[in-house]
Formats: sequence, structure tokens, C-alpha cells
Amino acid sequence: MGNRNPEVDSPATIGGDGTYSYSKNSRYQRLAANVLSEKLDAAITEKFDIASLSSPSHAIRLADLGCATGPNTIAAMQNIVQILQRKFKSQCPNSRTLPEFHVFFNDKISNDFNTLFANLPSDKPYFAAGVPGSFHARLFPNASLHFVYSSIALHWLSEVPEKVTDRESAAWNKGRVHYTSAPEEVVAAYADQFAKDTEEFLRTRAEEVVSGGMVVIIMPGIPHGMPQRRVPSGLMYAVMASSLLDMVNEGLISEDEVDSFNLPLYAPSPEEMTMLVTKNGDFTIEAMELTNPSPNTNGPINVRGWMVHVRAAMEGMLMKHFDKDKIDELFDRLVRKLSHECSQELESCYREGIQLFIVLKRR
Repeated sequence: MGNRNPEVDSPATIGGDGTYSYSKNSRYQRLAANVLSEKLDAAITEKFDIASLSSPSHAIRLADLGCATGPNTIAAMQNIVQILQRKFKSQCPNSRTLPEFHVFFNDKISNDFNTLFANLPSDKPYFAAGVPGSFHARLFPNASLHFVYSSIALHWLSEVPEKVTDRESAAWNKGRVHYTSAPEEVVAAYADQFAKDTEEFLRTRAEEVVSGGMVVIIMPGIPHGMPQRRVPSGLMYAVMASSLLDMVNEGLISEDEVDSFNLPLYAPSPEEMTMLVTKNGDFTIEAMELTNPSPNTNGPINVRGWMVHVRAAMEGMLMKHFDKDKIDELFDRLVRKLSHECSQELESCYREGIQLFIVLKRR
């Protein structure tokens, strides 16, 4: 990967347990992951051969990549370990002891691991360790992991595509903060960056995961060919850009501040992910489908609650570009626009298949 540091432009969720902390504002991410609990259980039960991968002298090693500060990662790892325990009992009914489990919690070096580890339950059925670093690079020794899990994390790019901030480039993303409603050159720059990042993610995981090991990825996705503005997050990114431009026109921030700010986020289609996994060649695709992250949620979107969750995930990145009072103003405007002038468009957005569920198995 040369001298590029994947940490530089990566997001930082808000740590601690304050008003906008991720630990208090990650319910939407938890609900999205919970929707897939039955599919996850089925994938492990049907596809993961724990009997052949376990031994009395070696623990089953799991990693949650992009764990943030909890409580979502804690619930996910508890659930996965319990599924693995049940699978072992069904495969090895005569065994008097269960294998030991070792869970590695990974996120960027700036992640608030203190809050995460302070909330780990004392009766957890596994040993725990923190592994700071970008999942776009090597994190573990060769063939050391049996199960890798990543939820609502892989859509974060390792960095903003260089071309979109270059005034001399056809992909300069002037007046926007994302590729939503942007020219084809901007969309292509984002897609290229995502492809590079995902290729590196798959390459490094292939080195770290044992043959027969499993990788489960839950992330935002979109049907092939659908405009990004047709989904709620895409509309929100467009409204964020228009709100920032309004603030420019009112003299609250500078035009340069807006033109230099781009969100390093990309939602792929199943076709894109299939192509990247196939190109890598080290994994078989056991499952690849778009799902509804909130099938039991009816009625209008709770915009204010949604924006608090968005702020918890993005504020660390926003603070590199804007003062705190300007961030307060931005989110106030987002709530007003999405609740009123853009409310009909928001409610008509496509919500059925905007979350990718992927199960890969190491060859």
C-alpha cells in the first residue's frame, strides 16, 4: 500500500457516553444488524465447520472489524459466539468441553476502546483483546482467524478520492459533499476508491483467515443502476450539501470550506461486490443479497433521531473542517429541510433493499 496511511481521512465516531456519543446513538445500526440475525445463524449453522477448525490446544479466533465503541459489537460477538457454541455441540455431541473463544475488537487508533472495554460483560463467553488499526491493511498473523465480522463499516473509504478535491480534475466535486447527484466522473472516482479499498480488504483478510474460515459483512448497499438520491442516505447527503451552500451564501462559512469537504462513503451494488470477490479469487460467495434494514419500522422517518445518529458517526470528521457552532447549525438545518421542504421526497425514498448481507468462505 506504499506510504499511504489509511487512518488519515478515516472517520472517527464520537467516544465516551455524551449526548452525541456513538455508544448512545447507534440504535439504528444495531437494528439493521439484528434484522439479519436469523440469516447469520443459518450461515454459521450450514456453512461453518467448527469441528474441523477447533482443537483443545487452540481457541476459535474471531474479529469484529470496525467495532466502534459498543454496545452493538458486544451484542454481536455475544450472539456469534453462542451460535458457534451451539454448532459445536451439534457437531460434537460427545465432547465434554467447548472450545475456547478469543475475540479481537478492531477499529482505528483513534477509537474509544476505553468505553468499549468498560462495557464488556464480566460473564462474557470469550477472551477479549483490542486491535487498533485500519482494516484496509494487515492486522493479524497469517492464517490466525477463523471468523471475521464487519457491520456497517466497510462503506467507509480509507480516504476521500483524490480527484474529487482537485480543482484541475474533471471529477472535482464542487458544491457537493458526496457523489449523490454528481457527474459521472465523480461517481467513477468514488467507485474506483471503493474498489481499491475492497481489493485490499479482501487481500489482507485472505492472508489472515484460515482455509474454511468465514467472513460476514453487513453494509449499506443499493440496487444496480439506482440513483443514490433515491435512497434516504443519498437524499440526506444532497440536503447536507445544499444546507452548507446556504450557509456560504449567508456568510457563515466559506465556499472553500465546502469545496474541500467530501464524505468518504460508498454504497455498492451486489454486482460490484460480486465482481470484486471474484477478482480476488480467495473466497467463495456463500450469500450475497440486498435486505431491508428496518422491515418492522412503519410510518414517517424520525428525522431528528436519525440526524443524532448521523452526527455521532460523522462529527469527528466534520470537526476537521468546521467549527462546532457551524456543525450545530448544519444539523439544525438538516432536520428542518428533511422534516419539511424535502419530507415528501424522503418518505418516497426506496428502503426495501439498501443493506448488503455478504457471507464469504475462505478457499
